[in-house]
Amino acid sequence: MTQRIVLATGNKGKVRELGDLLSALDIEIIPQPEFGVPEAEETGLTFVENAIIKARNAAAHTGLPAIADDSGLEVDFLKGAPGIYSSRFAGPEATSSDNVDKLLATLKDLPDAERTARFQCLLVFMEHDKDPTPLICQGSWEGRILHQRQGEGGFGYDPVFYVPTHDCASAELAPEQKNQLSHRGQALRKLVEAMKTSN
Repeated sequence: MTQRIVLATGNKGKVRELGDLLSALDIEIIPQPEFGVPEAEETGLTFVENAIIKARNAAAHTGLPAIADDSGLEVDFLKGAPGIYSSRFAGPEATSSDNVDKLLATLKDLPDAERTARFQCLLVFMEHDKDPTPLICQGSWEGRILHQRQGEGGFGYDPVFYVPTHDCASAELAPEQKNQLSHRGQALRKLVEAMKTSN
């Protein structure tokens, strides 16, 4: 029987990536907006705290197991910023494009050697909203920040995240390549393994 799991996001890019990666298991991923789940207030100070808050909120409102991710970009020159504030780096109503513009402006004229960065992803799976032992998996993806956008794919900071192993921006990778390399792909493969062994 197919297991139904609520995904604690309405971000279409994340829904697509997670759905692709979980298609191997007999799991149906349902984004939380389909249940009218209100957005959780991300009051945590770390990726893992925010992921737990979001998973607990989705499980509480739906009665289903929930997966939540909290992910973001850490730029070494900015001491790990934008970090947990990646989606609102340019302000609470900021678009992805606004956030990228602010990042490029902040790093203007900085040489390549000082533009090192990584994407971090913390994934949490909770059986129910009172689950005392959620599964927690992490993935990180090293790269650096480009001086201008490249590529049309992906979402968020993908157009300015340079992938050294492939000599291109994340936004220039095919979706299946990105899933193999990305922080979210890494974390999700660990989560899939953990879910297999916990059943």
